Amino acid sequence: MKIFKILAVSAMVLGMTSCISKKQYDALSSNYKQCIENVGERQREIQDLKSQNSALTSENNLLKSQHDALKSSLDACLSNTGKSSANIDKLVGEINASNSYIKQLISSNAKNDSLNLALSNKLKRSLDNVADDDVQVKVLKGVVMISLSDKMLYRTGDYNVLPAAQEVLGKVAKVINDYDKYSVLIEGNTDNAPLNSPNLPRDNWDLSALRGTAVAKVLQTQFGVDPARITAGGRSEYNPKATNMSVSGRAENRRTEIIIMPKLDEFMKLMDIAPKK
Repeated sequence: MKIFKILAVSAMVLGMTSCISKKQYDALSSNYKQCIENVGERQREIQDLKSQNSALTSENNLLKSQHDALKSSLDACLSNTGKSSANIDKLVGEINASNSYIKQLISSNAKNDSLNLALSNKLKRSLDNVADDDVQVKVLKGVVMISLSDKMLYRTGDYNVLPAAQEVLGKVAKVINDYDKYSVLIEGNTDNAPLNSPNLPRDNWDLSALRGTAVAKVLQTQFGVDPARITAGGRSEYNPKATNMSVSGRAENRRTEIIIMPKLDEFMKLMDIAPKK
């Protein structure tokens, strides 16, 4: 609310430009633009937090239902005098183990969500001066996804990374290197326009895969990202974000995505804390 009050006051002052000096006007104009940018950034962060909160709520509801089912089983067992005390003790133990697992799972998920949000916000700040239609950063299902447009990275039908893209990839690589416990998946994507050539790339499968590995090589050789953390490949035209029936849709589908996610062994650790049956 405070931000919107500032915006309103700034707008009123800007409307009175005939009564103030150009220096004052320029200062107010700059302040107004900064406020607009701050509002946009706060709104993006709010959307990210809402998305994470929704996912955690769904998961928590599932865990609660599992707990309720176990408790119902216990109540039924207690009401049945034919059951032995040994079985009751076993069921109580299972409920206690389940409760412990739920607490650990929620704690682990909260930690991962915090790390992912911090990583996402750091990337957004690093890439703040890049056009939104060229770079998009978001958190989706526990991973951070960076979508890079093909026009920023390559020439049409080519897979060699343009020199102009080095600055953006360098900023991405710096954040990747800061979060060295995460794995990096690089996926090339194309539209459905046919590409038939006797030489490489022969078709969209070749083009998407070569683009993915080209970005991986730049991150490795130019910016020191550990290649053991990288998986690169292509998905051709079969993972579209928009319709291929329009020019803008095909442009959105031609992209390379860098996906930053916890390493597989972190997921395995989470599985190991599950109660034994």
